[in-house]
Amino acid sequence: MRARRSFRRWRRSRPFWGGLFIVAAAVEIFLTVKAPLPVVLHVGMQGLAGFLVPIIMLLCGLLLWFSPVSRTFYSVLALLMALASWVTSNLGGFLIGLLLGLIGGSLAFAWQPGPPPKPKRVVTEGG
Repeated sequence: MRARRSFRRWRRSRPFWGGLFIVAAAVEIFLTVKAPLPVVLHVGMQGLAGFLVPIIMLLCGLLLWFSPVSRTFYSVLALLMALASWVTSNLGGFLIGLLLGLIGGSLAFAWQPGPPPKPKRVVTEGG
């Protein structure tokens, strides 16, 4: 119970859901770059950029979790990488990764830290 409470406190102090969507988008795009499907769309640059875009998105998602102070930069970079995946990575991971990246980047950009929780007052007897 105590670990769950501390995870909830950690999750609420950063753009967790935006980072999760961005990480999921990066994984999905990375898996579709070299998908062993008989019909894979090859549009645009298929080399280093096809691997670089999802790696940068993955880093942005992780940095949103572990460095939420710079969330504006990481979320805008993730949005740009999601849009770049349209050209470099099979139409953005067959549109699924593109949409997940856009939703995650938007959530992370819009996230605002809440006020710190007020300390609980301890009532002692006799005072």
